[in-house]
Amino acid sequence: MQISVSNNGKATTLTLTGRFDFNAHRDFRNSYEEALNAGGVNELVLDMRGVDYLDSSALGMLLLLNERASPSNIKVSITNCQPTVKMILEVANFNKLINIG
Repeated sequence: MQISVSNNGKATTLTLTGRFDFNAHRDFRNSYEEALNAGGVNELVLDMRGVDYLDSSALGMLLLLNERASPSNIKVSITNCQPTVKMILEVANFNKLINIG
């Protein structure tokens, strides 16, 4: 998976492309940790338009991200999901934890 990071002041966007699975763990964690530690960010957006596969380890990574962002009152949201990816997130009830648009 490839991850690109952009920041527009108060929001940081991580644009994900490829398979979101355990192999992406280190890169994903490093990307969101850098964004969360940068300061001044109140929203972290995951743009998943390029994600074509999501497995259970990716769901775990999303939970860890949400837990890490919550104490700092940083809102996590997911945008531009492929229909299959959105369905997986909804079946796993992630729409109750994270805003999925």
